[in-house]
Amino acid sequence: MRTAVHTSVRRGATGAALAALVLGGGAVACSQGTDQSPEMSPAAAVAKAAKNTDDITSLHYRMAGTVPEEGKVTAEASMSMKPLAMSMKMTAADSGTDGPVEMRLVDGAMYIGGGAQAAKEMDGKSWIKFDMSALGADNGMNADQLGGGEADKNPAAESTFLTGSKNVKKVGTETVEGVKTTHYKGSITLAGLRKTLKGEKKATREQREKSLEQYEKMGLDGFTMDAWIDGESRTKQFRMRGTADKGPLDMTVTFLDYNKPVTVKAPPAKDTADLAEMMKGAQAG
Repeated sequence: MRTAVHTSVRRGATGAALAALVLGGGAVACSQGTDQSPEMSPAAAVAKAAKNTDDITSLHYRMAGTVPEEGKVTAEASMSMKPLAMSMKMTAADSGTDGPVEMRLVDGAMYIGGGAQAAKEMDGKSWIKFDMSALGADNGMNADQLGGGEADKNPAAESTFLTGSKNVKKVGTETVEGVKTTHYKGSITLAGLRKTLKGEKKATREQREKSLEQYEKMGLDGFTMDAWIDGESRTKQFRMRGTADKGPLDMTVTFLDYNKPVTVKAPPAKDTADLAEMMKGAQAG
């Protein structure tokens, strides 16, 4: 049973960990905005969009691309910041699962759903629950290993990284998801980004530092970044590309909605296996 648990958790955790790659920063928009003012410099436009992330309370977004070691990934998610809750469905081409992996974060617990395949391995239970505060190193598997340590990242923070570019430029105007935007691009180093964190608010700084650590673990020193900003100075979409020690990174995040109510419910108890209890039982045995 322990082997099956670890196998299922590992597969589900792939989706959870991948979510961390983009849970970290950016501005969003869904309005039919107009193009950026030609009088605004690229650096000023990017800085203004970054500032507008402060009023974001919830997100609905889509991500697609390639992640080091995991290959091609697609996902769609909704999350609220206060109270912290998230629901995500993700498909990783190399995960070995028979369909999307679903992850829910609600009331301080993370739930990873593996569908019918997980149910076959866990006595009919298709969901695994773990309380991030209950798991620790003594259990042989902790929340960080399962991706739980990254689940509280805010995907409205990473696209602000373009403010760390010293060569940001305007590429042109484009329509993204029916919204008129101005396309900006620049190159960024992780070392340079760290320097920009010094003047940020504590909460903002901590969120961005988490994301930087994730990229450092990949062996990424820097990347190029594109951002599509609408006429209300909110980023509609951003793309990050770079070459890490563990493979290429090429991820695009498109914001579909924001500041709308987000409701996340825990899966039915009858379909859920509590990982903390299972680990305790295995240790007692």
